[in-house]
Amino acid sequence: MTDLPAPHGGRLCELLASPERADQLRLEAASLPAWDLTERQRCDLELLLNGGFSPLAGFLGRADYESVLRAMRLADGTLWPMPITLDVSEDFAGRLQPGARIALRDTDNTPLAILTVGDIWQPEREAEAQAVFGTTDRAHPAVAQLLDRSHPFYVGGTLEGIQLPGHYDFVGLRDTPRSLRGKFKAEGWSRVVAFQTRNPLHRAHRELTLRAAGRTGAKLLIHPVVGMTKPGDVDHYTRVRCYQALLPHYPDGLAMLSLLPLAMRMGGPREAVWHAIIRKNHGCTHFIVGRDHAGPGNDSHGKPFYGPYDAQELLARHADELGIEMVPFQAMVYAENRDTYIGADEATAADVIRDISGTELRRRLHTGEAIPEWFTFPDIVKVLRERHPAGRPPGFTVFFTGLSGAGKSTLAQALISLMLERSSRPVTLLDGDEVRKHLSKGLGFSREDRDANITRIGWVAGEIVRHGGIAVCAPIAPFAGPRAQARRMSEAHGGFCEVHVATSLEVCESRDRKGLYAAARRGEIKQFTGISDPYEAPENPELRIDAGGGDPRTQALAIVDWLDARGWLR
Repeated sequence: MTDLPAPHGGRLCELLASPERADQLRLEAASLPAWDLTERQRCDLELLLNGGFSPLAGFLGRADYESVLRAMRLADGTLWPMPITLDVSEDFAGRLQPGARIALRDTDNTPLAILTVGDIWQPEREAEAQAVFGTTDRAHPAVAQLLDRSHPFYVGGTLEGIQLPGHYDFVGLRDTPRSLRGKFKAEGWSRVVAFQTRNPLHRAHRELTLRAAGRTGAKLLIHPVVGMTKPGDVDHYTRVRCYQALLPHYPDGLAMLSLLPLAMRMGGPREAVWHAIIRKNHGCTHFIVGRDHAGPGNDSHGKPFYGPYDAQELLARHADELGIEMVPFQAMVYAENRDTYIGADEATAADVIRDISGTELRRRLHTGEAIPEWFTFPDIVKVLRERHPAGRPPGFTVFFTGLSGAGKSTLAQALISLMLERSSRPVTLLDGDEVRKHLSKGLGFSREDRDANITRIGWVAGEIVRHGGIAVCAPIAPFAGPRAQARRMSEAHGGFCEVHVATSLEVCESRDRKGLYAAARRGEIKQFTGISDPYEAPENPELRIDAGGGDPRTQALAIVDWLDARGWLR
């Protein structure tokens, strides 16, 4: 563990052991209880170990955690807005006590660090969501992650790092705070303005960053997140290729590209403060904060989670202690009559403003329609078209949900037959009973196991969609959270259609050929959906079908029509 001077005060806390000590830790790790890190935990650990999360020396203990939630500060008063926690299962937590040492492992079982346990506790996750994100609405991706997919116990403690997680892509662009500050020094950059992004960059972004560099007299660091971003974002491989294509469009020696392995929370104002601290640790003197910085979009009622300038206002309140200067910006817009980009606040009634939304860009990529040069550069269009070739029909998932006996499997079979009747595209059925027999063998019917079952279905469906196929899923899927996660995993690559088979409980019981409802009524089957366990009906499914009567083929045709209207069945 080493401390290096950090710019604008504070210490840069690196947690990697010396090579000799790391060898000793590897040997020790082999005999310790081990926790296999999730993707989010892996991202957090990397930035803990390399100093990106300075001044943290490990995953937060309970006192620091509660202080961060309450006051956006560590227990010693240091400004820190985001709880960095290690969530573990109840079983694993039950085998630990303060002072214990545990090995933290990568996905291939490689030990990355040893954590000395300080605290073990069960947090109130809804209270955490409200404190950090200002909402318990699961339409917020971090809230859904926290409430539905995180483990129930937290373990806090100090870390000794054995090695950083391995990466095989863009290795020359993956800088630690130490190495990036070394690059700045070698280039003679004393003032550096950082630009946070999780999307491809186009001409508007170039104009904004050029203005920011000019305003501050600084060089420009394009510092995109390549850890976890918002579900549905463009994959980081494509984005980095777009950034590389953009760099030559800056004046020589002005801009540098480096990648940040951060797991974003989309936490709006708090996240903006967090991003600023991280960029300070990487050696930057200025940080660009635009409209709705790190906002996740709209809530379940269609209203934005955060105000457009909430992030700028929160950073301004903490400007004196942050140690990095905020550069606030409004959006840049293209004024056709001037043939140039201007700040949104500079536009007048005489200006003819043009824009292409993300949805419109995806449509043009899909159809092959021209993308104008005022919007982006041809070499960036080339990268995007390689990733999204025109004319290729999208993969998609049709996700049936409903009570046992509602008719999900019948409708799924009818839908598959109708789709194959008109197309040779591959279709995969993930039926509830078959999934339980093969993919989820060994899982029971506890809330945790049911959630795991739907997560597995969602993951497989997402992979099918990613490769341009069609997944038809027909589980009961009683809980909204896992269904939302399944949606996100498909929508990251294509389309998703949720079909609520809203057959009444009375009809479902009357169809009970296996006698399951009767057994549940007698108390012989515990946690049976609709009887002794709840079913959370979808609030806004794409389609709702009562399969208590009527012809399944006719009902399936309604689904086909819906899919066809969106161009998914070509």
